[in-house]
Amino acid sequence: MSHVKAGGTSKNNHDSPGQRLGVKLFGGQAVKKGQVIIRQVGQTKLAGKGTFISRNFTIHAAKDGIVTFAKRKKRTYTGKTVPRIEVTVV
Repeated sequence: MSHVKAGGTSKNNHDSPGQRLGVKLFGGQAVKKGQVIIRQVGQTKLAGKGTFISRNFTIHAAKDGIVTFAKRKKRTYTGKTVPRIEVTVV
């Protein structure tokens, strides 16, 4: 009557797939209405003219055009200004 006794526990065995975040269309590329430009967690990049931001902070194109990126200063809740990138479609 053989059996395994006291096998113990395994750690570090949880492996979830990546979320595929990041920039999907870069500056100068053509975009169609509704296409995803950036997938992000939180509002690290701002949605400018010609774009809109969805509930999970994904930035989409609101119209057909060309994607452009620009640096902007954003004022936070505490009054501090922090540099952010603004995405626009022209």
